[in-house]
Amino acid sequence: MQGSILAAIFLLLAGCAGRSSPAPVTTLELRKQQIQQQQQAQLTQSRYVVQRGDTLYSIAFRSGQDFRTLAARNNIRAPYTIYPGQVIQLQGNVSRPVPTPTTTVTGSKNSSANNTKSVAANQQKGYGQGSSTPAAPVISQPPPAAVGRIKWQWPVRGQILARFSNAEQGNKGVDIGGRDGTRINAAADGQVVYAGNALRGYGNLIIIKHNDDYLSAYAHNKRILVKERQEVKAGQQIAEMGDTDAASTRLHFEIRFRGQSVDPLRYLPK
Repeated sequence: MQGSILAAIFLLLAGCAGRSSPAPVTTLELRKQQIQQQQQAQLTQSRYVVQRGDTLYSIAFRSGQDFRTLAARNNIRAPYTIYPGQVIQLQGNVSRPVPTPTTTVTGSKNSSANNTKSVAANQQKGYGQGSSTPAAPVISQPPPAAVGRIKWQWPVRGQILARFSNAEQGNKGVDIGGRDGTRINAAADGQVVYAGNALRGYGNLIIIKHNDDYLSAYAHNKRILVKERQEVKAGQQIAEMGDTDAASTRLHFEIRFRGQSVDPLRYLPK
């Protein structure tokens, strides 16, 4: 009899505890949190202080700018080395154009000496601020014909979980579902210009430069398999699919044209 009473009390307490627990977070809510984190990672202020792990390309990616415009504004020349503590001007006029190669990046391997961060250990003095020639206008949605010699391919095949949106709060790429550990491939030949997890909301992120106009980004990876400044070929594995900073296991894939997000589905094979 006493055992039955104790069992009843236990069940009553368990039921109360269950009712007092918070409601489970839905996938939609997690997706909203992910987008909010990505928006928080964007740079909207007029200047930014370089942190360890940053590259000029990752700063340009976060601020939605062409890396050449950012380099010219801050008088930074190739190979675009920046330093922790250096102040990068994100807004304002461009002092003068910074010449960059116009050929498409090849797929040959770099030496191990080149597989280093683009942020040096100590701050370099002497970077000036520009104040004369205004920046060139940015084209946000170029026609697919502007791709030139880039041959795009799907970084992974799977269900489209979220499509591109031009809305201010919209998705700036496509989200592709799959299994944990699924192979993620480079969408075209290029050079890795960022590999890390410093951009909140993107998890383990890879950014590849394909030519002077186009970058591609691969977010939420479980594991990154390439290094910065490493050259890769289309179809080469660069990562494993994961759910870092994501609502579920997926690849968030973006294409940027001169710093601006464009719809990847306009470029990927049908």
